[in-house]
Amino acid sequence: MSTASPKGLFISFEGIDGAGKSSHIAGLAQAFRDQGRVVTLTREPGGTPLAEKLRALMLHDAMDPLTEALIAFAARRDHLVQVIEPALARGEVVISDRFTDATFAYQGAGRGFDWNQLSVLERMAQTGTALQADLVSSFMREPDMTLWFDLPAEVAAVRLATARVPDRFEAQPGEFFARVAQGYAQRAEAAPQRFVRVDANTCREAVWEQIAQAVVAKGWLSSAAESKA
Repeated sequence: MSTASPKGLFISFEGIDGAGKSSHIAGLAQAFRDQGRVVTLTREPGGTPLAEKLRALMLHDAMDPLTEALIAFAARRDHLVQVIEPALARGEVVISDRFTDATFAYQGAGRGFDWNQLSVLERMAQTGTALQADLVSSFMREPDMTLWFDLPAEVAAVRLATARVPDRFEAQPGEFFARVAQGYAQRAEAAPQRFVRVDANTCREAVWEQIAQAVVAKGWLSSAAESKA
């Protein structure tokens, strides 16, 4: 008797710069691998050769909010078509450092770009990409779970002060990051079934416990994952 292939899972990590996502992304990927899953780690903007070129433009070249948003969604479309959808069709776990919520938070709330127009771009870029036969062509791809690292903007600023040379987003003032944080809160309020708020203003072990509990509660990992920090 053949064993059915596991269902693909799509998990995104979100949060303002300095929220501390990176080490926990690696930790969650390893927890899935330890239980026999194949994991694709990726990021946005980026994840494909084309999207990485667009990422470099976004992070370092001056542009207006509409141009930023168009570049973000162009990179996302290529990312979905080339990386995310094929991995999900193979039954893999896709873990992405940021996805569409970041565009609403940074270009929408941070830059002040119109959310209704972002929603139009979201629908255009994320519809009709799925490779699974059971998904209709009108299906719009979103993460199965979004782990939102909620951190006060002033705490993030202290963390970023000792980081590498900042890009054009990391170099923004505290007021910008406060707006971005509020944008994430707005997205979370609109999609409570998808978002998991992670209190990132605490120790590393406590952050991991929140992540592990959320994933175990979905039945995606065994309870053994909770003890690994």
